[in-house]
Amino acid sequence: MAAGMTALLSLLIALLAHFIGTDPLGMSLVSQHPNLSFKPIQLHTLSSQPRVRDEKNRLKNAQIPAVVEGAVGPESLAFDNDGRGPYTGVSDGRILRWDGPTLGWTQFALTSSNRSEVCNPKNPPAPNPAFEHICGRPLGLRFHRQTGELYIADAYFGLLVVGSEGGLAKTIVNEAEGLPLRFTNDLDFDEGGLIYFTDTSTVFQRRHFLFCVLSGDDTGRLIKFNPKSREITVLLRNLKFANGVAMSKDFSFLLVSETTNCRILRYWLKGPKAGSSEIFALLPGFPDNVRRNAEGDFWVALHCRRNVPTSLVLSYPWLRWVLFKLPLSMKQLYYMFIGGSPQAIAVRLNEDGKILEVLEDHVGSTVRLISEVEERNGQLWMGSVMVPNVALYTL
Repeated sequence: MAAGMTALLSLLIALLAHFIGTDPLGMSLVSQHPNLSFKPIQLHTLSSQPRVRDEKNRLKNAQIPAVVEGAVGPESLAFDNDGRGPYTGVSDGRILRWDGPTLGWTQFALTSSNRSEVCNPKNPPAPNPAFEHICGRPLGLRFHRQTGELYIADAYFGLLVVGSEGGLAKTIVNEAEGLPLRFTNDLDFDEGGLIYFTDTSTVFQRRHFLFCVLSGDDTGRLIKFNPKSREITVLLRNLKFANGVAMSKDFSFLLVSETTNCRILRYWLKGPKAGSSEIFALLPGFPDNVRRNAEGDFWVALHCRRNVPTSLVLSYPWLRWVLFKLPLSMKQLYYMFIGGSPQAIAVRLNEDGKILEVLEDHVGSTVRLISEVEERNGQLWMGSVMVPNVALYTL
C-alpha cells in the first residue's frame, strides 16, 4: 500500500513538473516573453550589509498633501526656477504642477500628442500600463537652471524637452549607438549643460519592469548627451536596471542607481579617475531615484527592502525560471518581490557613500513604495511610481 502511494505521488509530481515545464495552457508569465532568459545576479550578502532601520518609523508621520485624480505614479518631482511646484509626471502621459491645496494640480505638459480615450485621465483604463506606449510615461524630471526648460525622461519616447510655458514636449534623443531607447528613466545636468541619463534596458520596456529585474537583464546604459553638438556617448553599459541619476555638488562625479544589484555606482567625470566607475554604496533594498540636497548629501528612495526569499530567488537563475513557470499573475509576483507588504524607505548618503540617515514607514501606513525624495526648505517631498499621491515629511 505504502509503495503504491509513493509511486502515485511520484507520478503526480512528475506530471506537475511536466505541466509547469511545458505550460500547455500558456498560463505562466514566461508565455508573455517566450525568449526570456535568466542571468546570474551577484548580490552582496545580507550579512555584509549593516542592518540600518528607522526604529521610530518616522515616515508614518508624513502628510499626503497632493493626490492625483485619474492617474497614478507621480514618480519624479521638480521645482522650477521660480520655486513653483512640485512638477511631476503621471501614468497617462501628463506632467502636472502642484499649485497648492486651493488650486490643486494644473496640467503643464504632455509627452504624447495622442490623447485618445485610453489616455483620458477620467477614463478608468488610463493608468493601465498596457497603454503607456500610446500615452507616454514621463519618469525623471529636471529643470535647466539657465534656460528654465523642463527636461523629461519618458520611458517610451526618450529624452524630451518642453519650454517654461509648458505644452507638448519634443523628443531630442531616442536612440544611442543605433539602439533605440526602450526604457528612458532619469537624468541630470553638469555645470556646462551636458545631460546624463539612463536607459534602463535595451530589451524590456517600463511596463515589464519586473521581468527586467527578475531576469537579471544587464543591458542598461548610462548615456551623455551634448545639446549643442548633438553628440551622444554611452559612458556605462551592461548595467542591471540602470535607474536614478544625480550629479555631485562639485560636478566631479555622477551617481547612478543599479536597482537589481541593490547598489549605487559612482562615475568619475573629473580628476585622476575620470572616465572610470566604482561601487559607491551597497544598500539594504532596491534603489530608485537619487537626489542631492543643498549640503551635497544624496537622498535615495528604496522601492522596498531586500528580504531573504527575494535574495534567494535572485541568487539562482533556475529558481527564477521555476517561479515564472508557475501560474502566477504579475501582481502576485510583484507582492512576493516586495515581501508581501508595501513600505517606504528613504536613505541619506554622504559624498563618500556612507549611510547617514534612514527614514521609514515600516508597513506603508502613510507612505509607500517611494521612487524619489526631494529635500526642499527643511521638508522632504516624496513621489511614488505606484500610488496616486505625493507625500511630505518635515525634517
